Parts: sequence; C-alpha cells; structure tokens
Amino acid sequence: MARRTLPGFLLAPALAFGAVLGLAPAPAQAAVWSSCDRWGNTGLNGYTLYNNIWGSGAGAQCIWANSGTNWGVWADHPATSGIKSYPNAKKVIGKPIGSLSSLSSSYNVSVPSSGDYNTSYDIWDTDYDYEIMLWVNHHGNVGALGSYQGNATLGGHTWAVYKGNNGSNEVFSFLRTSDSSSGTVNILPILKWIKDTKGWMGNETIGDVQFGYEISGAPGGLDFVTNRLTVSGS
Repeated sequence: MARRTLPGFLLAPALAFGAVLGLAPAPAQAAVWSSCDRWGNTGLNGYTLYNNIWGSGAGAQCIWANSGTNWGVWADHPATSGIKSYPNAKKVIGKPIGSLSSLSSSYNVSVPSSGDYNTSYDIWDTDYDYEIMLWVNHHGNVGALGSYQGNATLGGHTWAVYKGNNGSNEVFSFLRTSDSSSGTVNILPILKWIKDTKGWMGNETIGDVQFGYEISGAPGGLDFVTNRLTVSGS
C-alpha cells in the first residue's frame, strides 16, 4: 500500500522521537549515521536513507546506516491493524521505461521470525500516479491491496500479482510466491510487462526505486537489517 514519500514530507516539521533515543540496540559496527526522528533522512553513496514512520498508532523506531547499501532498523510498533512505517533506501532513476536499457537490484536481508511486515521494493513514477511493489518476503498479518490477477514469472522470480487503487494512485503488487532473504531482481521486464503486456500504464518516467520494510507490527522491538543492497539502471 502507498505510503508518504520523502519529497512531499521534507516540508513537514521533523517530529523527533526524543524519548526513545538510546533504546534501539546498536548495529554490529559503529554506524556512520542514525536517527530516531520520525522523518529522519540522509544521503549516503548515492542513496537516500529514510526512517519514514508515516502511519497512525506507531511506536518507536530508529534507523542506522554504515553506508547507503548496508543499513538497518529497530522498530517497536504495536500489533494493531495498519501500516506504521516504511523505512527504506531510495535510488533515483529519472528515465522513461522505454528509454531504460536495464534496471535491476540485488538484496540480502536479515528479518525477524515474528511481527507483521513485508520486505519490498516500492517503485514510483515521477508524478506518483503509479506504485509498483515487489515483495520478496513477508510475515504475519499483512496482505496486498487490490484483487488477485494471477501469477507471473518475471525478472527471475514468480509472483502473485495484485492490482488496486488506494484513492491516490494505482498500486500494482507483486508478491514472491516463496520468501527470499537474498537474490537479484531484474526490474525492467516487470515494468515492461505492466506497460506493454497488460496496458496498465503508459511510458511513465521512473523516479524512485525504494527498498525497505513495510512494518505493521513489531511488538517488543524487532531488528530488520539490509546486509547488502544495490540498485542500478541505465
């Protein structure tokens, strides 16, 4: 489901979670950046890291980063309905689908065995009219928006495909049919399938490729670690 994205909310006042500072466990090595602010963000190695606690009823959450491609989150959100946050790393692409010769990403994550969450790519066009989510794993009480459209094998994976609208934009969700903690996704064939095979959108300019954790519940405090992430396009 859509969440508030960084560009629109840099104008909002930063709401520091000062009371929770110091509660999050430290990363395995000293992080070069960390934040417990609700909208805490920074740029590292060509990626934008964003804490992004956007949902209602959220608890505490802190993000840390050793680099733009190695970072993690500690979250303590109640196990109630609704998405609380989408901490993520973002890479800006800025090219129309038809002008891209490649767009791919590799990931390696460590995720908890409890809680309600998904690990996902969130891909947006520059006008934020279309949202393409690629779930590589999920756990607990979470589900995709919209109606099931069937399975499709694209970009090196088999996905259950859902299509819906959240009132602000179209949402196309691709849920990997078996959970994975590491792998490579060839994103461009997925975009071309949506555009050319299904005709669900036109030659949109792809703005952001985000990768992170859509967290609904993480009671007691859970760790989500991105051991390695690369996003590349040309």
